[in-house]
Amino acid sequence: MTPISEPRSGFGVQLPVAFDPRWNRIPGIGVHGTTITVEPERYFFRFESPTWLLCDWRIVTDELLLAEETSQAAVEQLALDVVKEYGFSTSDAGLVLSTAWDVYGNLFRDEHLPALGLPQVTAEHLRMLREAATFMALNKVELDGHISNVGPCGFFPAATSVVFDLSEEEADTLDRVGTWFHEYHRIESIKAHAALGGRLVHGHSGVACIPYGASMETFRAELADFRQEWLAKVYACRVT
Repeated sequence: MTPISEPRSGFGVQLPVAFDPRWNRIPGIGVHGTTITVEPERYFFRFESPTWLLCDWRIVTDELLLAEETSQAAVEQLALDVVKEYGFSTSDAGLVLSTAWDVYGNLFRDEHLPALGLPQVTAEHLRMLREAATFMALNKVELDGHISNVGPCGFFPAATSVVFDLSEEEADTLDRVGTWFHEYHRIESIKAHAALGGRLVHGHSGVACIPYGASMETFRAELADFRQEWLAKVYACRVT
């Protein structure tokens, strides 16, 4: 995967698979086969901090994915230890996208479908989740809970309904499937999100990977304050 990055003026990455071209409906996103580009001024509702905390995915797979929690060390502590030891700050937003693709390609695997017990959910729906979550990783929350970067893909039901022509009910089902993965594969999810420097948090239809120790109260309050404004901007991208 080849990052192509200039965070303030534009960035992108070449991924192993092509994304759905309907992502071009979201202002600032460009999908050209396997090449994904993002124009920050058009994509983000707020873009204050062009750096992100990451861990190398190979280190996470080698050091953490096979590790077992014990009575002395919960899985969250194991993940935090990896972030503390191997985490690094980067301004390479293309690397954020490629790392997120690795994370969500691992989490939303087709082999999990039978356990869902939802025959209406297919491998195509998991592909939608993988793609939306990859863009979601560009969001950023600071330790004080302030949302410094936020774009349309932080709002899963809204963004997926616009991009994939889903009804409100279908988009909500897709969001619940994503939540199911993070609940029933909680340990796997916690470990994998160490590569994105934190843990996944849902709140008021918004989703973000948030650093350990961040103020949840501030995050949820700020999201609630701006939720309707940001959701309206996402739904305005709908093709009629």
